[in-house]
Amino acid sequence: MSLNICAPARPGTLPRVQIALRDMMAVWSQRRTLRALDDAALADIGLSRREAEREARRPFWDLPAQICR
Repeated sequence: MSLNICAPARPGTLPRVQIALRDMMAVWSQRRTLRALDDAALADIGLSRREAEREARRPFWDLPAQICR
Protein backbone atom coordinates (compact mmCIF):
# COMPACT_ATOMS: atom_id res chain seq x y z
CA MET A 1 0.00 0.00 0.00
CA SER A 2 1.42 3.35 -1.02
CA LEU A 3 0.64 6.43 1.02
CA ASN A 4 0.30 9.81 -0.61
CA ILE A 5 1.13 12.58 1.86
CA CYS A 6 0.23 15.16 -0.78
CA ALA A 7 -3.43 14.12 -0.97
CA PRO A 8 -6.04 15.52 1.40
CA ALA A 9 -6.99 13.30 4.31
CA ARG A 10 -10.26 11.39 4.10
CA PRO A 11 -12.65 11.32 7.04
CA GLY A 12 -11.69 8.55 9.44
CA THR A 13 -8.04 8.49 8.36
CA LEU A 14 -4.93 9.81 10.05
CA PRO A 15 -4.32 13.53 9.60
CA ARG A 16 -1.80 14.31 6.88
CA VAL A 17 0.78 15.47 9.42
CA GLN A 18 0.67 12.13 11.21
CA ILE A 19 0.97 10.27 7.91
CA ALA A 20 3.94 12.43 6.91
CA LEU A 21 5.66 11.82 10.24
CA ARG A 22 5.05 8.07 9.97
CA ASP A 23 6.52 8.06 6.45
CA MET A 24 9.52 10.10 7.58
CA MET A 25 10.26 7.65 10.38
CA ALA A 26 9.92 4.70 7.99
CA VAL A 27 12.33 6.26 5.48
CA TRP A 28 14.78 7.11 8.28
CA SER A 29 14.72 3.49 9.44
CA GLN A 30 15.20 2.18 5.88
CA ARG A 31 18.18 4.48 5.37
CA ARG A 32 19.80 3.26 8.60
CA THR A 33 19.30 -0.32 7.43
CA LEU A 34 20.78 0.52 4.02
CA ARG A 35 23.86 2.00 5.69
CA ALA A 36 24.35 -1.24 7.67
CA LEU A 37 24.37 -3.53 4.60
CA ASP A 38 27.68 -5.08 3.61
CA ASP A 39 29.17 -4.65 0.14
CA ALA A 40 27.86 -8.02 -1.08
CA ALA A 41 24.28 -7.14 -0.10
CA LEU A 42 24.61 -3.73 -1.75
CA ALA A 43 25.87 -5.40 -4.93
CA ASP A 44 22.82 -7.68 -4.86
CA ILE A 45 20.51 -4.67 -4.98
CA GLY A 46 22.65 -2.83 -7.52
CA LEU A 47 24.09 -0.09 -5.31
CA SER A 48 27.65 0.92 -4.61
CA ARG A 49 28.83 1.78 -1.11
CA ARG A 50 29.07 5.42 -2.20
CA GLU A 51 25.44 5.47 -3.44
CA ALA A 52 24.23 3.81 -0.23
CA GLU A 53 26.10 6.30 1.94
CA ARG A 54 24.74 9.22 -0.07
CA GLU A 55 21.19 7.95 0.42
CA ALA A 56 21.77 7.21 4.10
CA ARG A 57 23.02 10.76 4.72
CA ARG A 58 19.83 12.35 3.42
CA PRO A 59 17.79 14.00 6.19
CA PHE A 60 14.71 12.16 7.44
CA TRP A 61 12.37 14.81 6.06
CA ASP A 62 13.80 14.40 2.53
CA LEU A 63 11.30 11.84 1.30
CA PRO A 64 11.54 10.09 -2.08
CA ALA A 65 9.53 11.79 -4.83
CA GLN A 66 7.40 8.65 -5.36
CA ILE A 67 5.62 9.25 -2.03
CA CYS A 68 4.06 12.49 -3.32
CA ARG A 69 2.65 11.05 -6.55
